[in-house]
Amino acid sequence: MTNIHPTAVVDPKAQIADTAIIGPFCVVGPEVELGDSVELLSHVAIAGRTRIGAGTRIFPFASIGHRPQDLKYRGEPSTLEIGANNQIREHVTMNPGTEGGGMVTKVGDNCLFMASAHVAHDCILGDNVIMANNATLAGHVTVGEFAFLGGLCAVHQFVRIGRHAMIGGMSGVEADVIPFGTVIGNRAHLNGLNIVGLKRRGFSRDDIHTLRNAYRLLFAPEGTLQERLSDVEEQFKANAAVMEIVEFIRSDSSRSLSTPKFTGDGA
Repeated sequence: MTNIHPTAVVDPKAQIADTAIIGPFCVVGPEVELGDSVELLSHVAIAGRTRIGAGTRIFPFASIGHRPQDLKYRGEPSTLEIGANNQIREHVTMNPGTEGGGMVTKVGDNCLFMASAHVAHDCILGDNVIMANNATLAGHVTVGEFAFLGGLCAVHQFVRIGRHAMIGGMSGVEADVIPFGTVIGNRAHLNGLNIVGLKRRGFSRDDIHTLRNAYRLLFAPEGTLQERLSDVEEQFKANAAVMEIVEFIRSDSSRSLSTPKFTGDGA
């Protein structure tokens, strides 16, 4: 039997798993779905067409699934999908999608959203993403698995952040961030590879050495970025991690690419 505190307001149309726990003063709307062992600690407000996967815990004063902060939104039946075993801390906000972005905002499994983090409409996040306190995503951002976003960072709309990337605290990210890369700064620039993250994820010393060599070649001062990209593709075509970076750069994007300061022409 679902454990619902008597002070909680839960619409009878909501789909609540028998093992879910809804704490004091929570509000749950009619189109919400809560999976097995989901826990709302207290004062959590969940609205809209929101699905939350098993084992996810949501802390006080989080606002999940309310209408997007987009003036073009006209009430279209968009959704917010949150995976399993996530930790969503105090004052976190997450919004559903819009007609202009595919109608869905999606969060993977095993993510951590620290206090006051914001996930805007039409964002797509992979598994094991960490957003530190006050980290914010504008609309239409994609974030690869195991990415880490430091406190108070702000990511511009439509930016892509690759797998295992790290965004430094207080950084303003206006351009795409390659997989395994690290960016820092008020207007963030690429500052090398996320070596600490790679070690934590079990990448071997040889893998990291190969990525470093490819990175140096890719962002060397000689030639254009497209020329260097072709050289890296040819030299490291047997390495899956390097080719992931190559494919990321070659993919279509509405944003420019984060590059190191004072190297290359960014072409």
